[in-house]
Amino acid sequence: MDYRERYRLWMESPVIDKATKEELAAIAHDEKELEDRFYKDLEFGTGGLRGIIGAGSNRMNKYTVGRATQGLANYIKKQGPQAMNRGVVIAYDSRRMSKEFALETALVLNANGIKTYLYDELQPTPVLSFSVRELGAIAGVVITASHNPPAYNGYKVYWEDGGQVPPSRSEEIIKEVYAVERFEDIKTITREEAEARGLFHIIGEDVLSRYIERVKQLCINKELVKEVGKELKIVYTPLHGTGNKPVRRVLGELGFKNVIVVPEQELPDPEFRTVKYPNPEEPEAFALAIELAKKHDADIIIGTDPDSDRLGVVVKDGEGKYVVLTGNQLGALLVNYVLGSLQRAGRLPHNGAIIKTIVTSEMGREIAKSYGIETVDTYTGFKFIGEKIKEFEETGDKVFLFGYEESYGYLAGDFVRDKDGVIASMLACEMAAYYKSRGMTLYDGLVELWERFGYYHETQKSVYLEGKEGMERIKAIMEDFRANPPFDVGGVKVTVIKDYKDLKAYHVDEGKILPIAMSQPSDVLRYTLADGSWFAVRPSGTEPKIKFYFSTVGKSLKDAEDKMNRLVYGVMARVG
Repeated sequence: MDYRERYRLWMESPVIDKATKEELAAIAHDEKELEDRFYKDLEFGTGGLRGIIGAGSNRMNKYTVGRATQGLANYIKKQGPQAMNRGVVIAYDSRRMSKEFALETALVLNANGIKTYLYDELQPTPVLSFSVRELGAIAGVVITASHNPPAYNGYKVYWEDGGQVPPSRSEEIIKEVYAVERFEDIKTITREEAEARGLFHIIGEDVLSRYIERVKQLCINKELVKEVGKELKIVYTPLHGTGNKPVRRVLGELGFKNVIVVPEQELPDPEFRTVKYPNPEEPEAFALAIELAKKHDADIIIGTDPDSDRLGVVVKDGEGKYVVLTGNQLGALLVNYVLGSLQRAGRLPHNGAIIKTIVTSEMGREIAKSYGIETVDTYTGFKFIGEKIKEFEETGDKVFLFGYEESYGYLAGDFVRDKDGVIASMLACEMAAYYKSRGMTLYDGLVELWERFGYYHETQKSVYLEGKEGMERIKAIMEDFRANPPFDVGGVKVTVIKDYKDLKAYHVDEGKILPIAMSQPSDVLRYTLADGSWFAVRPSGTEPKIKFYFSTVGKSLKDAEDKMNRLVYGVMARVG
């Protein structure tokens, strides 16, 4: 079906409301806009939906949300009456239409006889993950586009273990979603009728308080926090999102008394007016926080993204200048702090494990090794880390200690099965208190690790390619790297090429091909160089871009940076 035919169906459908048809009529003669809105249905991927808000089949709106929910409902109904009665927990963030999409989700599920638990106000994604487990629900849905620009929103599905639906199950849900071919097939109901039938429930403070208590239990050294927490100066920005209340509550109840919130970014704002992107991965997002930190001579700045599953941290370097730590640097610090603290407390299990993704720095692995702790690799995306935690739980072979990825996602504890900015905020502040008690900053702690394990340096480049043409260009880049792999980058030989799509590792010098031990394939390429550097390339699963990851290790920071400049230039020159 071409885009014009899809457009016609929307305009002629008796189900589509008048306001939506008026929005579409206004672009009737804009062929490029029409094609972009209707050249495909908004894809329900392995995690759910994500797209620009607006009318059209390739947009986030109540009809595409309704279709996704009807597909999910059909899948749940096939699990039987008990699954329907266990229900679905629904949460939402501060974005445009989030509350409306959350209500639409609840009512479509209710119309299908499925019980729902909807939060009474915006909540972090990790709270949703916890709530699914805590309430014994069969599934969960969170309405969020995480750190995407304001034009976007999204729809993520979780299963009964509190993790995002794994690929095997998501494929079945996707089939059900695509089987909903007509808007007339989407069932709905009024809230009043759903409440009368005992299907629609509002939840709030009670479940949230249980989550807060569990987070506080993860504090490893409560006495240290009580002693140093009064002195530690923390600047916090929720970047207009969901972290404001839970992060401040956890820190305050543990004894961190000097938490200063960036006033301009404290309250929810779906337009995120104070930042270009509401993403703690972007140093610019901390501009206001750094200004405030300078006024108060803060020890640490923390920032969570709109759905509070990511954490960024800013600290003073050796010259007293505030610098944004990368996700890899903070991850290495947290690995060392968590393992070191557990060891000092006599609580480090012999079969403990760290979990990280294949595009995350190897520095954490070296640190974990020094404690006798194994590191397990997964694909990019915290759902894979969640799967591993579940596997550890079921087999009893390993004890999960900490999971992280380079894109600012961290998790300790097993009561949440996704990255958690609230838990990470608490651990980062506890760690800052620990270093302060030693007369050190977090940056001093990082230098201490560099001097011991090598000066690791990582960076990432993203090439945004929107629309139909962009998707085709991304595929062409991946095909080119596969068909014509580089064997030399910046004068350094490539020694190993790992293609996770066919699960094979090509050892260039030895002329050997070995299998990669992963449970399923993924569209990722990773190249290791003779000097220990590596780079990886993969299409983003949630945004219209292709991502390049780079890592070097040197004898000094300058050495690592020089290697990085050569590596990045050698790879990106090829992309053009």
